[in-house]
Amino acid sequence: MPKHGKKYLADQKKIDPEKKYELNEALEFVANGSKRKFDETVDIAFRLGVNPRHSDQMVRGAAVLPHGTGKSIRVIAFAKGEKEKEALDAGADYAGAEDMIEKIEGGWLEFDKAVSTPDLMGQVSKLGKVLGPRGLMPNAKIGTVTFDIKRAIEELKAGKVDFRVDKSGILHIPVGKVSFGVEKLKDNILSLFEVITKLKPSTSKGTYMKGVTVSSSMGPGVKIDPIDMRNLIK
Repeated sequence: MPKHGKKYLADQKKIDPEKKYELNEALEFVANGSKRKFDETVDIAFRLGVNPRHSDQMVRGAAVLPHGTGKSIRVIAFAKGEKEKEALDAGADYAGAEDMIEKIEGGWLEFDKAVSTPDLMGQVSKLGKVLGPRGLMPNAKIGTVTFDIKRAIEELKAGKVDFRVDKSGILHIPVGKVSFGVEKLKDNILSLFEVITKLKPSTSKGTYMKGVTVSSSMGPGVKIDPIDMRNLIK
């Protein structure tokens, strides 16, 4: 069992582990709790009523957060010709085709997100064993395989997050920094909540949104009432 510091334990005592808090109240606690020497990332976890072992219950998607994630994202674009120039003009940190593929095959991985034009995916797919486990493989389902390379890059730079439910039926997603404050974090979370709600598989029976927990990187989790979040969107 991991050992926690004094600030974590002090914050934990202030939370009722059985209570589901309203979103504003939970975020007040996360944003204004014990301060660390760095700007902590705020993460949210959704526990969904799905069985990921069934392919028709796999929840996967992406959302553009209104206020971004607070993290600078390095983007590589697999593109050539005019599309390569378009990618660099849109803000891609690196762009190319065979040269970039060879570089990655040689062990280079100095980027956080990857996009590709569809015509290059045959070659990019060779990198599946390297990029796949790291969550870096371009995928049409989350909008990173497209000829609209400009839009894809701008969305990633603006704070687009992609997500995929794990084997336990949980989504873990960063939604900003503690310094964002309650309102910006709230906007990001509600935008994300709306996207995930719409992705409910038709084969998923019973309660879909079983649990929601928000926390800072070094702080304890605070449970949120999904009904309160749904009402805020309405």
